[in-house]
Amino acid sequence: MAAPIEVAVCTDSSAQLWSCVVWELHSGANLLTYRGGQAGPRGLTLLNGEYLLAAQLGKNYISAWEVQRKDQLQQKIMCPGPVTCLTTSPNGLYMLAGIAESIYLWEVSTGNLLVILSRHYQDISCLRFTGDSSHFLSGGKDCLVLVWSLCSVLQVDSSRTPAPRHVWSRHTLPITDMHCGFGGPLARVATASLDQTVKLWEVSSGELLLSVLFDVGIMAVTMDLAEHHMFCGGSEGSIFQVDLCAWVFEPTGLFPCPTPQCPGPPGLRYSSALCSLASRPPQPGQREKSFQSEQDSGKVFKGHRNQVTCLSVSTDGSVLLSGSHDETVRVWDIQSKQCIRTVTLKGPVTNAFVMLAPVSMLSSDFRPRLPLPHFNRHLLGAEHGDEQRRGGLTLRLGLHQQSCNRQQIQGG
Repeated sequence: MAAPIEVAVCTDSSAQLWSCVVWELHSGANLLTYRGGQAGPRGLTLLNGEYLLAAQLGKNYISAWEVQRKDQLQQKIMCPGPVTCLTTSPNGLYMLAGIAESIYLWEVSTGNLLVILSRHYQDISCLRFTGDSSHFLSGGKDCLVLVWSLCSVLQVDSSRTPAPRHVWSRHTLPITDMHCGFGGPLARVATASLDQTVKLWEVSSGELLLSVLFDVGIMAVTMDLAEHHMFCGGSEGSIFQVDLCAWVFEPTGLFPCPTPQCPGPPGLRYSSALCSLASRPPQPGQREKSFQSEQDSGKVFKGHRNQVTCLSVSTDGSVLLSGSHDETVRVWDIQSKQCIRTVTLKGPVTNAFVMLAPVSMLSSDFRPRLPLPHFNRHLLGAEHGDEQRRGGLTLRLGLHQQSCNRQQIQGG
């Protein structure tokens, strides 16, 4: 079996040549293009490896393409208002959209709108799921990041308002980006803001682990898979690399390890058996760090001429992909900080990320296992709006549904 191909998926705000382009990350070969509309920032996502979804810039619909059929006209998912950000759960069961200050949660198999969450005070700017689909996070222009338990949201009583598991309110200006690491409910999350800081949080405890202050607003953030490094895109075009492996993460705080030959594996949580500092209580200010561009000049990627809007790292951690308002996507060698490829687009880059190409993307014979349903614009059971199914008992079985007529059940 051939090794998976890493691809870069990109969109720009002009969409003159195409709505979305897919190219091979290491060779730069153009593989696929999709046409129809302009994808907005944080508004491009892959659904179950079978559909590419794009929230249209300033429009009240989401475009959907079957990933292997580049020549098709896109399907449209109509929404109650313009979509500001979009994501899907890694297990392919749910879709989230930010519409103004509310979060809309759909069930993919049926198209039912299950819940509308309205706990933000201003427009939502980004949405992310944890890798196991158990939690999702929302960041907004109200400076808040909310952590939601999907199970709690789905099981909440209709008479009660769903509440987030954590409310992170340490940012002082709008949230611009978020990155969720591996570990499901034990994952660490990086949040970026116009307040010139990137903060690192722990989902399980809700604690703030680290806050890094820069001299510019931060528009994009990501980490490599091993979480050795955090990459932060600045409003003036620079990309800053923060080395996390030199810091010790503990439930009681975060502090640098003074032992150069510390036996603990880099990037992982240290225990008292591995590091003599692990049992020391944190001192004031140890969760805060300033990035000094002059002193840390070897940790800065320079080349973009305008704000960096999106960042993504290759699977092996050797290559960084960046998109910018200067209408270019750049591929960087992380070790040398050198740009090894520049792709010029026709407008400011709104989305750019690296992923392993699903089998369906490169196979012209592949067809989705399930067609996209009609996505309702109104809550399930609402008195007005889309028609609801009646007279049936629905058993939820993952991606599949089994509906039984009550008369058949009584007669069986």
